[in-house]
Amino acid sequence: MRHSLTGAFISASLLVCATASAEAQFTVTEVTDGLKHPWGMAFLPNQDLLITERNGGLRLLSKEGKLSGKISGLPESVQMGQGGNLGIAIDPDFATNNKVYVCSSMAGDGGFGSEVHVGEFTGQELVNVKKVFTALPKKQTPYHFGCRIVFDKQGMMFVSLGERGSFKEEAQNTDNHLGTVVRIHPDGSVPEDNPFVDGQAPEVFTYGHRNVQGMTVHPETGEIWTHEHGPRGGDEVNILSKGDNYGWPEITYGINYNGSIITDKKEMEGMRQPLQYWDPSFAPSGMTFYTGDMFPEWQGDLFIGSLKFMYLKHLKIENGKILGEENLLQDQQARFRDVVQGPDGAIYVLTDSSDGKVLKISK
Repeated sequence: MRHSLTGAFISASLLVCATASAEAQFTVTEVTDGLKHPWGMAFLPNQDLLITERNGGLRLLSKEGKLSGKISGLPESVQMGQGGNLGIAIDPDFATNNKVYVCSSMAGDGGFGSEVHVGEFTGQELVNVKKVFTALPKKQTPYHFGCRIVFDKQGMMFVSLGERGSFKEEAQNTDNHLGTVVRIHPDGSVPEDNPFVDGQAPEVFTYGHRNVQGMTVHPETGEIWTHEHGPRGGDEVNILSKGDNYGWPEITYGINYNGSIITDKKEMEGMRQPLQYWDPSFAPSGMTFYTGDMFPEWQGDLFIGSLKFMYLKHLKIENGKILGEENLLQDQQARFRDVVQGPDGAIYVLTDSSDGKVLKISK
């Protein structure tokens, strides 16, 4: 069952607005603008913020609010359709190795697809850049790259991968990477206990996904939570479990964009049900759990950006269940591409446009 809470807005302005949710009052501040369709962000230990631009490159936003030019070092990505420079994560041991991981759409045999590159960040550029993962097969389509990156509490890297739109049946095939979430060591090697190590795609951890563009780690259980874009209807939140099948396209709560039926089945033996689904779709983007002290009333809750309906969705979480939801920041009239918690306990969101912004939610 879906629950809904209504946020009440107090006042708004272009740069700063004071707003209330069902639980907390907060202020929204514009930190910077001038980003070219920003897609992902990751805070460094010194509170500087690295930001990927889908149609640009890698930028650094200092904790003082100064935005750098393009940071060199990354190989040139394929910037068409939904492709470009996408997900980003810093190494759990960044304080000692300075490693940054970026997932981008890259050209190769057969077309283009998602790849993860790692480099050492000097403060001005990435050096010693190398590729640690390639999603195969590459396809001639500009859709559904996935490309979020997270590290779990054991230091394993998870990368989400879409089924590339026109190849949805491949999401049920564990011998390739389409429509999967993969788990690898930071150097790209395959963990011995991965569920399909004897197959042709031993990196696969879960499968049956459509297009996972939100992924985060539960702060208490360490589980990987994801959301994925449904077709017309059927956006989902899932908790990943090793080797499990999440159903696409054999089961779904959505239909094709033209109104035709994909399948009449919403559940099937051996396939996981979502923790939550939405119809109509709200086009989810980045997601994060809140663990800061600035908003104790939001401790453990989940935040997801919306591209289609232009809001930040707040999900009330308790004991692994969604108890209610509310939509925030609707007064900003912006497509929200990513959301992360800052070291200061504030929440930071990216707006997806040719003049993208970083907004800060604080008290």
